[in-house]
Amino acid sequence: MSKPHANDDQPLGLTVHSMPNPHNWDVSSAGRTKGGRWKMLLVLLVCAAPVIASYFTYYVVRPEGRRNFGQLIDPQQPLPDVQATTLDGTQVNLRSLKGQWLLVSVDGGACDDSCTRHLYLQRQIREGMGKEKDRLDWVWLVSDDVPLAQALRPALQTATVLRVDSAALQRWLQAQDGAQLSQHLFLVDPIGNWMMRFPAVLANDQVPQVKRDIERLLRASAFWDNEGR
Repeated sequence: MSKPHANDDQPLGLTVHSMPNPHNWDVSSAGRTKGGRWKMLLVLLVCAAPVIASYFTYYVVRPEGRRNFGQLIDPQQPLPDVQATTLDGTQVNLRSLKGQWLLVSVDGGACDDSCTRHLYLQRQIREGMGKEKDRLDWVWLVSDDVPLAQALRPALQTATVLRVDSAALQRWLQAQDGAQLSQHLFLVDPIGNWMMRFPAVLANDQVPQVKRDIERLLRASAFWDNEGR
């Protein structure tokens, strides 16, 4: 049998550690919470940066010599909180149109030659946007209760057509001095703000300038509006 070693009878050494202080836990937890909030704020700023940059670029950092054909509306006018009616009688809020650029015309249901031409121009301008066309809705706001001619309906298949109270439209949109709402095309941004009015009674050679203004805005807002509905 082996002999015990001389060191085998030495007493065991014990190390006593102090208990953790709950106060330190609170400080550490508060620090992590604060750090998490800063990180979340940073993420939100990164996500919002394209929106801020697009508006800053278009409205503030404009190249010298560049001119808008359409008149910028200042202050911008938000879509009113009013009920509209689709052609099949469904009630919708006008603010439901938010989310895309809107090229808007206003006229009565009888739709004379000037009205028909506006609808044609709206459709052609949208189609002329090519692959970007799904970011632009063309909208006809019918300002009375006159029934639409059946012959007109096939041409409106890709349009948004809503009947809206005339007084509500007058409180939201404004014509230039000496003109009527029905003589203009209006542009509404995806946030729902009326922000541009095109001149009354557009000549054929002015239509490309309307398209150019809209193309610039689509480029400036490329990261923050939606395609389709």
